[in-house]
Amino acid sequence: MLHIVTGAREDAMMGAMTTTDTVQLPRRGPNVDPDELVALLQEHGGVIVEGLLDARALGRINAEADPYVEAADPAAKQINPLLDAFFGKRTRHVASLTGKSPTFATEVLCHPVMLSVCDRILRPSCARYHLNIASIIDRGPGADAQMLHHDEDVWIHVPRPHPELQVASIWALVDITKEMGATQVVPGSNRWPVRRPARDDEIAYAEMPAGSAVIYLGSTLHGGGANTTAASWRRAVHLSYCLGWLRTEENNYLGTPPAVARHLPRLAQELVGYAVHDAIEDYGGYLGILDGRDPVDLLQEGSLG
Repeated sequence: MLHIVTGAREDAMMGAMTTTDTVQLPRRGPNVDPDELVALLQEHGGVIVEGLLDARALGRINAEADPYVEAADPAAKQINPLLDAFFGKRTRHVASLTGKSPTFATEVLCHPVMLSVCDRILRPSCARYHLNIASIIDRGPGADAQMLHHDEDVWIHVPRPHPELQVASIWALVDITKEMGATQVVPGSNRWPVRRPARDDEIAYAEMPAGSAVIYLGSTLHGGGANTTAASWRRAVHLSYCLGWLRTEENNYLGTPPAVARHLPRLAQELVGYAVHDAIEDYGGYLGILDGRDPVDLLQEGSLG
């Protein structure tokens, strides 16, 4: 059974999430000033923001995702053996959540806290940022800890040094503890030399109540934690955005095809990637046009999909 914190119990849960580990990430509430949040991200590489989703939104997202989670095979094969080992055989995945959960598409993908971070970190390096990946990662009992990694390494061919390519996050759909596999994050690793490994005493664990998110940079070392519980599944969403001129990890046009995307708000359509990357004002050009038009306008007109 999913455990979602509501009402007065949330304060108690937040207090209970205090970990005994010496290394911790900064925590803020949902009304955190965007400039402060970005400053914390640039210094620490990751920040936990509590209270981003209320019980109503959590209930709807979980209900919309339930059939897909139940149908997911923890031992499903990935695109190659390396990813099989990376995810293990005790994790259920639900890809392309934007095309499966309308509540997620409107209330998480378009969340103003996330967009305020992307505006400040990604927008200076592109005409428009867009969704990279949105998937449920449900880590079950016995799931091993992932190797620590940088999400931005999927674009390994971008020459270094380079600006931040990605803003990522893990959203708790249930209360998450270290024992359940809380995400491991290495504070400050976004400022380390490339390939510098982390010691055990440099790792923080993103324990947090349902409705919270740990936001981190693509340059920050992190990884899923080990689930050492007997019966608790750690249901969370991995949501990330990247520069609009990069190809995304997930094929969001197939995951949220026009027939589905046309029913989403325009902002969600743009974030999914249907909007043109228009760099004319920066003396660049267009990326993603269709018959000389912006596909998001075609969606709005009902002539696409």
